[in-house]
Formats: sequence, C-alpha cells, structure tokens
Amino acid sequence: MDAATWDYVTNFAEEDDVLRRARARSDEVTAPPILSAGGATLRFLAATVDAHAVVELGTGCGVSGVWLLRGMAKEGILTSIDTEPEHQRLARRSFTEAGFATSRVRLISGRALEVLPRLADGAYDLVFCDAVKSEYPDYLAEAIRLLRPGGVVAFDNALWHDRVANPDYDDADTRGVREVARLVREEDVLAPALLPVGDGLLVAATRG
Repeated sequence: MDAATWDYVTNFAEEDDVLRRARARSDEVTAPPILSAGGATLRFLAATVDAHAVVELGTGCGVSGVWLLRGMAKEGILTSIDTEPEHQRLARRSFTEAGFATSRVRLISGRALEVLPRLADGAYDLVFCDAVKSEYPDYLAEAIRLLRPGGVVAFDNALWHDRVANPDYDDADTRGVREVARLVREEDVLAPALLPVGDGLLVAATRG
C-alpha cells in the first residue's frame, strides 16, 4: 500500500469538532486515543452487533467512547473503566458535547482487572481493550466470560508501534500484545482477525 492510499484509508472517516476537541484534550493530558480509522471500526462493530451493552477498558478523554456510542443502539449503555479520574472527567465532557445523556455512560474508576470480575457473565455485546498492554491476555479471559454468543472483543495497538512483529523488542507490553494475539488465534470459541487500521486492531467474535 503506497503512502497516498494509506492516507486515504486513514482519513476516510473524518472526525467532527466533538472528536477533535476530545483528541486535543487527550494530547494535553498525554492519554493517546485510538486513531480515527480504528474509531470508525469500533463504530462499525458496535452497529454490526446492535450493541446495547459495551465495556471499555481505558476511558482516556472519550475519543473511543464517542465512536462506540455512535454505533451502539440508541438506549445502549457504555461501561468505561480507567484509573485516572481526571481523564474520566474530561471524557464526560466529551460525551456531553456529543449529545449523549449521562445515563448512557457508566464511568468506573479503578484497575480493569479489579473491576471486571464484578461485571456479569454473558451480559455484554462488545468489549474494547485499550489499557495496560501487559495485561491484555488477562483482559481476554475476562472478555470471553463477559460476552454473549456472537459478541465481539477488540484490542487497540495490536501492532504496538511496529514492535510486535520485530523480535528485537521484548518488553512487557510488547510481550502482552504478542501473547494476546496468540491466544486469540488459538482459542476455539473465537473467530479472529487482525485489522491493519491505525496502530492495529485485533478483533474476535465469540461463537455460540
């Protein structure tokens, strides 16, 4: 794929003022959000599964949350988990600017692996993971439990800045992303795909 084609694909889904402001807030507090092509893919996935209940690991400043909510059913609820209350405060602002009622977003402050066990089995349509990369394999185990048959799990940064495919990198985060890719590929209950959008989006649907 040449540079012009890559730019065309990357910028195919244009972001509006709401998303641009949310992205600017993310830059200010150093909370890198999903890129626009990945966000558009999340919206597509949420719409495809008619998502009424979504779990997001890593609220950031609301970029991915806005994309998800725009694809979800009108009464759908996004449960978003993050360790940074300030990020969630800024995310709430983004959701309000996007016109979503406060009742449609449940923000939980805490570590994902401490919060996830409290969520109900088989009650969610989509789980999006964009938190601690070294914990990705553990997120997968929780996601399989949380998802209904036909639900989807998605992991951002599946290429992890070109480190995953480069054996010279062996840090904990890179190993976590590599390991979740292996687990997703080998898990019988999942139908996976690795999408080269943004920094890579690893997706898998649960088979009932």
